[in-house]
Amino acid sequence: MGDLWAGLSPAIQDVLTALALIAPGMLAGLIVLRGLRPLPLAAAMLRRFTWVNALFMLLIAVSVGLGVGLLAQERGLRQGSARAAEPFDLIVAAPGSEITAMMAAVYLQPSDMALVTGAQYDEIAATEGVALAAPIAFGDSYQGAPVVGTTAGFVTHLDPTLAEGRIFQTAQEAVAGAFAPVTIGARFTPAHGHGPETDEHGHAGHDYRITGRMNPTGSPWDRAILVPVEGVWEVHGLPNGHAPGDDRIGPPFIAEYMPGTPAVLVRAEELWGNYALRSRFTRGDLMAFFPGAVLAQLHGLMGEVRSALSLMAVLTQVLVTLSVLIGLLILVRLVARSLALLRAVGAPLRFVFAVVWSYSAALILTGAAAGLALGWVAARVISTVVTSRTDVLVTANLGWPELHLVAAFVSLTLLLALVPAWMAVRRPLLTDLRG
Repeated sequence: MGDLWAGLSPAIQDVLTALALIAPGMLAGLIVLRGLRPLPLAAAMLRRFTWVNALFMLLIAVSVGLGVGLLAQERGLRQGSARAAEPFDLIVAAPGSEITAMMAAVYLQPSDMALVTGAQYDEIAATEGVALAAPIAFGDSYQGAPVVGTTAGFVTHLDPTLAEGRIFQTAQEAVAGAFAPVTIGARFTPAHGHGPETDEHGHAGHDYRITGRMNPTGSPWDRAILVPVEGVWEVHGLPNGHAPGDDRIGPPFIAEYMPGTPAVLVRAEELWGNYALRSRFTRGDLMAFFPGAVLAQLHGLMGEVRSALSLMAVLTQVLVTLSVLIGLLILVRLVARSLALLRAVGAPLRFVFAVVWSYSAALILTGAAAGLALGWVAARVISTVVTSRTDVLVTANLGWPELHLVAAFVSLTLLLALVPAWMAVRRPLLTDLRG
């Protein structure tokens, strides 16, 4: 049986899981309603207590929406961060924290890092099988946008076809990310540092002209401004990686004239070659790592947070389920006289049972559907806020995990709705008739 299940596609497994979760509640409904037509009376009960019913449906909707939104948002954040790291095959940096290096090189979070020396870079670039060795030099900014020194090859690697303009060709030109606060043809002077430590006048007299703009990548690089690495070295009063008087940009660099770079993006000619390169440059004086692997480890360490979110969502559903059960018991008391009249005129107990269950099921199903919509809206709103704060494109869409959660909630509450229906037919008839 296990082999049969494993042989099914993920989509079929998800569909079967959802059906298995919802089946108990649906089966109970088929048994209760078989041969009866209680829906008109249930609808009358819904109309009679409109505001009370709306309150219960809102309670269910908020609960379902909270659980759905939390799960969808957490998954969207993981997917967005992984998507942003995809272009970064292999990062080589000075020994230290892989997480710090990844946050700096991939997500452009300001960090103090030791430098890969010119000789080390020359070794990396000259290694057989290396298709791209692009320095990534950061530390400057403009109106909050990071200014990153690199090569034209790196720009092409991130975005093979610019949205407009062209790639920089001199040390005084730059390419803007899709949402960087600059326009084509504009000139700007970078500031030294980021955030509160920014020195707006640190690079006075040095400016760049924007010659192109990249397409959106869904990563923090959309707000970055990419300049030739030679420009970054020059504005800091350092050699530009080439012989004196040589104004060209791009590799090859001369080791003795290269000041160093915090990180190097390395891409092998063949995919398998990245593993060989990682082994070669993981040593005492260098650190090589796959950002995707580090991110996976980070997500693994955050697994407890994900489990806590899932547990919180489940506990919320349980609490609301109990609240709905109590509320339904109260509502049954409100309509007890009407139900007693039904019994007095000869309505079978099974019919009264079906009326109460149908009434409860209508509240549950409507509230759950509204909760799905509310969760989707909440997840989209939160995604927009997270994207604006982190510059990582986070898209939280509803998926099978959310549908499984709602299916389980609906099935459980439909089964629990049998309790108030059973209690309704067990109430003393004469007592209820007297009101």
